[in-house]
Amino acid sequence: MVSPPPGAAAAAAPARLCVGPGPRPLMGSQGHPGPPGNCGPGEGEGGEARKLQEGRVARGKRRKGKGKGKAGAGQGGRGSGAEGNPGPQKAKEAAGLGAEAGASAGPGEEGEGCGSVEERERRIVRGDAGSAGAGKEARGRGDGKKEEWRVRPGRREDTRPGRAQGRGGQAWGCIAGAGAAGEAMAAATEEEAAAREPAGRPAAGPALLRLPEELLLLICSYLDMRALGRLAQVCRWLRRFTSCDLLWRRIARASLNSGFTRLGTDLMANVPVKERVKVSQNWRLGRCREGILLKWRCSQMPWMQLEGDSLYISQANFILAYQFRPDGASLNRRPLGVFAGHDEDVCHFVLANSHIISAGGDGKIGVHKIHSTFTVKYSAHEQEVNCVDCRGGIIVSGSRDRTAKVWPLASGRLGQCLHTIQTEDRVWSIAISPLLSGQLMMHLGSDFPPGAGVLDVMYESPSTLLSCGYDTYVRYWDLRASVRKCVMEWEEPHDSTLYCLQTDGNHLLATGSSYYGVVRLWDRRQRACLHAFPLTSTPLSSPVYCLRFTTKHLYAALSYNLHVLDFQNP
Repeated sequence: MVSPPPGAAAAAAPARLCVGPGPRPLMGSQGHPGPPGNCGPGEGEGGEARKLQEGRVARGKRRKGKGKGKAGAGQGGRGSGAEGNPGPQKAKEAAGLGAEAGASAGPGEEGEGCGSVEERERRIVRGDAGSAGAGKEARGRGDGKKEEWRVRPGRREDTRPGRAQGRGGQAWGCIAGAGAAGEAMAAATEEEAAAREPAGRPAAGPALLRLPEELLLLICSYLDMRALGRLAQVCRWLRRFTSCDLLWRRIARASLNSGFTRLGTDLMANVPVKERVKVSQNWRLGRCREGILLKWRCSQMPWMQLEGDSLYISQANFILAYQFRPDGASLNRRPLGVFAGHDEDVCHFVLANSHIISAGGDGKIGVHKIHSTFTVKYSAHEQEVNCVDCRGGIIVSGSRDRTAKVWPLASGRLGQCLHTIQTEDRVWSIAISPLLSGQLMMHLGSDFPPGAGVLDVMYESPSTLLSCGYDTYVRYWDLRASVRKCVMEWEEPHDSTLYCLQTDGNHLLATGSSYYGVVRLWDRRQRACLHAFPLTSTPLSSPVYCLRFTTKHLYAALSYNLHVLDFQNP
């Protein structure tokens, strides 16, 4: 008796509508017709064969999961059609091989045991390239002749259900693994190719996407930051479109420390505006990561300046130049250069025209070329020089001897005093107006209490400047409005002296206090302090002698350490 192929399991699958001539009556092993309604191969009167086939199909389903084998691959056990004679011996061999091929078929290939004679005879039974049944094919001819089966020569497969099904399951496992890996590689390749391709405008979609870009820019210009971020998640083309600097410029000008001045000048045109707006939210929320860049063995009164990717900082009577690493939150330990020349500590210095102009406690002014070893120092004041500034080839210095002096930067006239200004008290801070008038224009403020000295001053524009000092106030002056009273002021909440200040030229203001190394951030549109960062503990309490910041980092110089607050990677 010929065992029926596993294609009989296809009879349990959903029935398909088959159009064609009526099916040929299939004969069992004794030539009798099979049971009605079963479109698979006939089993005749043999009940044991049916049980074996059902067990084989059940085990195949458990191994295959969702996949189903091709029914045509297991039809080797049927009779020869109208003649009613049992099939040849080759049909028995085809039955065993067809069972294994059916078990190893890939997922999604449904069995097709029901159909017209012409369809079944035209169908070519083939296995996958990696399956155990590869190379076997069965071709039927619809002329009523005896069907011919060609099986690849080789060792005869065991037709016992357990062994055949086991081999079929192993073959299917190999195919499934290879197919999953291939699909993953193909998906990764497609994603890489899509990332390299320019994001074109979608051909179909909402009417909004079909508008001219100029009109779409106008519409998007009314959106806030959150709405633009959500719009960028719709598709790749909108993500590219919403990254346009024109859309983010208005938002950036209203943000803290985004690289735009009050007049709209972009100080960092090489950095995308959208990225700067992202970082500015960390400044607004006070999210940052604290670190220490440098340490000193003894107490210092350091001053520092930033230029490009370099940091210049004074330590005792030296000025050292360090280079930032790409992250901006760390330094190369070996300095790029060391500038010396003072006999006592460096109190203040500025960078101008590839020169370092320094003021020392020895009453001298030093002029150093940054990219060479050229250094000149000359006596400037009778006492220590507290402050110095340089602009337009002019050097101005202030001292404890209650004088301010004007000097030329020209190499042939170094050390020649151009003008001396007598003051009523010690000069702690000095700044040259962008107008370069060279004349006494006005006195700022009146009715200040004794000791309300100004420790730091800076110009924002030719007509506006900021100052801070001993009276714990930061004041904003507008020379066009009034010279006797400031336009706006902010008070240090803990009544501490303010040693230094720095501004982004727009909304952000940073100050350094005299106790516990407290750095405060202010939004100039508000009266109250925005955030405070204490950088020292009680045993090591120190003033913040100097601070500088970029759009991503803030640097604060204290008595023993140089601290950094990283707002880019909080």
